[in-house]
Amino acid sequence: MPLLAAGDAAARPDAVRRLRRSPRRGDRVGDLAQRGRPPDQQARLHQTGEKHVPNRRLTWQIPPPHPVGRSAAQPPGGGDRKLIPVLKPEEAQRPYTVTELANEIRRELRPLTALLLKGEVSGMKRGTAGHYNFSIQDGLSRLDAVLFADDSRRVTTLPEDGQVFIFRGRVDFFGKTGRLSFIVDQVEFDDVGKLRARLEELKRRLELEGAFDPKRKRSLPFLPHNVALLTSPTGAVINDLQETIWDRYPNMGIVLYPVQVQGAGAPMSVTRALRRCNQEKVADVIVLARGGGSFEEMYAFNTELVARAILDSRLPVVTALGHTSDRTVADMVGDAECRTPTEAGARVVPKKADLLTSLRERRRRLEREVGRRLSREMDGLKSLRMRLLRLLTTLIQRPADRVARAQADLAKLSPVHQIERRELGLREQQRRLRAAVTLRLQVSRGRLAATGGQERIERALANRITEEARRLEGQRRRLVALSPESVLTRGYSITRDAATGVILRSAAQASVEQKVTIQLGSGTLGGRVEEVKA
Repeated sequence: MPLLAAGDAAARPDAVRRLRRSPRRGDRVGDLAQRGRPPDQQARLHQTGEKHVPNRRLTWQIPPPHPVGRSAAQPPGGGDRKLIPVLKPEEAQRPYTVTELANEIRRELRPLTALLLKGEVSGMKRGTAGHYNFSIQDGLSRLDAVLFADDSRRVTTLPEDGQVFIFRGRVDFFGKTGRLSFIVDQVEFDDVGKLRARLEELKRRLELEGAFDPKRKRSLPFLPHNVALLTSPTGAVINDLQETIWDRYPNMGIVLYPVQVQGAGAPMSVTRALRRCNQEKVADVIVLARGGGSFEEMYAFNTELVARAILDSRLPVVTALGHTSDRTVADMVGDAECRTPTEAGARVVPKKADLLTSLRERRRRLEREVGRRLSREMDGLKSLRMRLLRLLTTLIQRPADRVARAQADLAKLSPVHQIERRELGLREQQRRLRAAVTLRLQVSRGRLAATGGQERIERALANRITEEARRLEGQRRRLVALSPESVLTRGYSITRDAATGVILRSAAQASVEQKVTIQLGSGTLGGRVEEVKA
């Protein structure tokens, strides 16, 4: 934005140089004080801090022009015509004090306002109160300048050492220090082309660092809990953002971080707000917005300070800097770029109605899928149940078969079974023996009948049979005496585990409350172990 209107003759950069020319014929006293200020602005006398002095204004006389061949612009000798002060006699009797003269000088210079001054900056320093002190020079002359803190927050850019700027301001004289200073209230770049060259150099450096690489950019959250807005607290931008966000998602949280979006203090204001967002961790995404503007007005978003702050942010940053012909550096390093605040609001927040519709559809699909999955799982469980039952039956039957075989083997090894088997064997032997003896007797009888000794043979055979019968009876009695049943009839018993049928041969095999069966000489008893004594 230009400092003054293009048609204002007093706003040209050579205004200061023109003020140095000698007054020409027809100049009024005080014309010097009236140059470079609007016609309706009056000279202000006795400003704050000035000491009141009597009105001892100097009177200036202009010598007549050279009579022959000289123009008003070329006095004799080629030099400028001079103003000749003439004091009244009574005023010449008393000299000025230093304070009076200083106030007089200041009073004469104070009307010099809205002046444009072009020069190079040097010695830039910032005071404790926020004022900036520096010098403006052009190679031949130097003028001290000051940019007060309030004005520094309104200027589009801050002066930098070694750079040429155009300053707007006024001239003032400070009597205490005896210094003449230029009070700056606005600053412009002298050459926008140089500014663009610096901007391109910054873009090249950032590109070499990979700051513009799409792979570096952070993805935006699908549904943020809160949205941080970095913009001016006044204006249409904040209203557009709020309306767009709340129209799409009525209960979306919005956290406003007011920032300065224009002026020399804008880069630091934006940087501090970005850092604060990351420190507080209240929002999930940041929207940096402004309503557009000229190249100079948007320069804060082309500074390295803001670019580094966006790159260092842990939260994704969406830029919405308005309809501009040039992309700013902030747009290039940001994670998402939008042209308008409305577009930014739609980018960071989905429509709640669309989400609800999508959720309902997904719920229906999920219910269908869950039903199909449950049906498949139920079929699988049934199959597993059948296999498990078969497996359990097999696992149970195998031990049962082993127990049955063990019981059969144990029964075969029991003394009773052995006695029965031996009895059967003896009976078979007895039968066979009887058959053999009968056969032999018949043969012998036949022979004896032939020889006459049948009677003797019968007696011998009867004796032999009687002897064998006594021997068999003795063996039977011994076997019966050794059988378990015979032992049991004498008061002994056999104790078995009621569940397994295993004979308990030691008290250590029993446990309290264990069910047992007790076999007696005649019958069995059921019991429970109450005490175990090893």
